[in-house]
Amino acid sequence: MIKSIHKLLVPKREADFHALVDFFDGLGLARGESWKGRRSQGIKLHVPEAGVEIGMGRGFPEADLVVECDSADILYEVAKHRGFRIAEEIVDCDWGARMFTLELPAGAGRLAIFSYNEDWRAKPQVGEGKLNASGKRFGIAVSRFNAFITERLLAGALDALRRAGARSQHIQVVRVPGAFEVPLAARTLARSGKVDAVICLACIIRGETSHYEQLANEVTRGIGQAAQETGVPHAYGVLTCDSLEQAIDRAGLKLGNKGWDAALSAVEMASLRVASRQSPVASKAGRRKQEAGGRRQRRRRR
Repeated sequence: MIKSIHKLLVPKREADFHALVDFFDGLGLARGESWKGRRSQGIKLHVPEAGVEIGMGRGFPEADLVVECDSADILYEVAKHRGFRIAEEIVDCDWGARMFTLELPAGAGRLAIFSYNEDWRAKPQVGEGKLNASGKRFGIAVSRFNAFITERLLAGALDALRRAGARSQHIQVVRVPGAFEVPLAARTLARSGKVDAVICLACIIRGETSHYEQLANEVTRGIGQAAQETGVPHAYGVLTCDSLEQAIDRAGLKLGNKGWDAALSAVEMASLRVASRQSPVASKAGRRKQEAGGRRQRRRRR
């Protein structure tokens, strides 16, 4: 029984190895198992779905790897922003997709990236945000307790926001003593009207008493309540770990950086919030609400 299939890339130089890792990491692949020993080093990068596609005839891209994504246009902009070498510009294909081709680093071949047009598969309308932070404002509430970890989370969040297009002057960072104070700081940022999303960062490590469970539950509940009451998206970047080693792994070592992940969630939710306000359905609902308010005022005047 086959458990997995991976495309193996084995560059000869360490610089090429890191270039390939940064390349796929920049495209959004999730980091998985990694190792570094005396004989070799390596890392696995994952996607939600993978397999082998076999075809014949015309229309197939000239590439060594083929990636299907949600939006080829967004990844095309990401690739240009990061300076990746584009072999073929993005075009509309006659089989209902948008596609472009990249040159892999270290001469490892070509990568074709495509997404199906929305009207090709007659899917239901789906609302989702975009990973574009341009023109949007963000607040970050970060705990000083366990600063060795939380400062790494903060660095990851700031890096993700800037890579997504956010400007430094549109990012407000608020430091609080500990994780328990994060929900209040996040609620204050949200109510200020100066941010489109809030990112909550903290690290809670299990100790010898029940303080860990009580604190983790209250912080999580407080962040959720702040988001619901203010209507401003709150991204959850709070680590709840059994040990310091687990926290280090989740703050930029083996398991990625949860500050980065929370920041991307904030970008997407901020974009979705703006898009929802501008949708025809939301506009009609807003007009109906205004008309109903006008009728109530006229009745009171009578």
